Amino acid sequence: MSTLIVLLPPRDPAVRSEEWHLPDLPFLLLDKRGEPQRIGRAALGLLPRANATVLIVAARDTLLLAASVPPLKGPRLRQALPNVVEDQLIQDPQTCHIAVDPVELADGRRVVAVIDRGWFRFVIGAFAGAGHRNVKAVPAMRCLPVPAGAPVEEGKEGEEKEAPTPFVAGLLGHVVSTAPALIGEMAAPSPAALGAPRVEIAIARGERALLGEGLALPADSIAATLAALAGDQPTAIYTLVDLPGDEPRLAGLRNVAGVAGAQPLAFEALARNALASRFDLCQFEFAAQPWRLDRATMRRLRVPIALVAASILVSIIGVNVQWLQLARQRDAISAQMTELLLNAFPKTTVVLDAPDQMTRNLERLRVASGELSPTDFLSLADGLARSLGPVPVNGVAGLDYRDRHLEVTFKPETKVDPDLTKRLAANGLNGSIDSNTGKWTIRSGQ
Repeated sequence: MSTLIVLLPPRDPAVRSEEWHLPDLPFLLLDKRGEPQRIGRAALGLLPRANATVLIVAARDTLLLAASVPPLKGPRLRQALPNVVEDQLIQDPQTCHIAVDPVELADGRRVVAVIDRGWFRFVIGAFAGAGHRNVKAVPAMRCLPVPAGAPVEEGKEGEEKEAPTPFVAGLLGHVVSTAPALIGEMAAPSPAALGAPRVEIAIARGERALLGEGLALPADSIAATLAALAGDQPTAIYTLVDLPGDEPRLAGLRNVAGVAGAQPLAFEALARNALASRFDLCQFEFAAQPWRLDRATMRRLRVPIALVAASILVSIIGVNVQWLQLARQRDAISAQMTELLLNAFPKTTVVLDAPDQMTRNLERLRVASGELSPTDFLSLADGLARSLGPVPVNGVAGLDYRDRHLEVTFKPETKVDPDLTKRLAANGLNGSIDSNTGKWTIRSGQ
């Protein structure tokens, strides 16, 4: 199954929803074996198609929090989630889409992701309109490499204590707007100089680095801000490199992000981490439904549906035309048989079944001329006598003639050989035995 991984830009809060649009997007296309097939940057309508699409949502658009989630499911859980996180948000939680991590933390809490519902609906709708049906969305914080867990340290009294939780920061690229799309209790520091270049930062922290948020920091204050946020936590810093379409700016980004200990993070590695992530923001009303028919799907299916409808219409017309032709042939044959009957027997006043009436009239003529009919008793009895062969004549217990056929009953001690049917056929008769009564029925083969 081929997979398309796309890196989304952050939402600009200064732009109204009516003016939202997606610029050219960096993407990585993997084939069904997981091998890179294409990598580049393209407009939404020109992105390659794949069986599954994974969206890396900008860090500034999502907020990952730990919260105590009630044991609810479906619509009831969706209604309860805004009340769970409202104390940690400045934005109205009713305007946010809230997704829940399927795995619990060690203390029983769950990680929830918060994103502006209008922006998320716009993004998912745009990709659905472009023909991407099976869509998964992953927060950028979940795509950062998480260093191996710190070893357990020994306390002063010989007791073990856990090492501080890791603090992972990823410098994902330059941004234009610095206003956070979604603000929690921790706000980004105000930039000292509005004209300084700013860098998109994704921060993963907390237990197993499952929590996090996004910031846009001035280039000259990255190191100081990250150090202040990390405190005494072990820190890992990554700089995104090899971003498709950003080659002219990569050198400048490396200089800007010259933070001590920063490690390069290839775009392909970021994309593969998104593919491996278990957290999917597409929940509740945004859950992937590849079978749902929307306008985009109907537009793609217009030609096949039109062809199927045309085929059905042609089939119906063809069946009716053939039926009319066969009906005319039937009427012509019926008229010809009626004409033959009336020519042969002009005294016939009513014609109901021409073939049957012709047969009965011919039998009457045979009887009137003294000729035996093949269905007469004497004809059937004579054919039976010539077909008995090794069966003795005195082995017949009784003969019954009715409805132009002969019913023969043999004595119980008489053995009828299997070749009797063949001898009857040789004499122009058809014979069959009733397994229940043991009677043979003899009919004319003509």
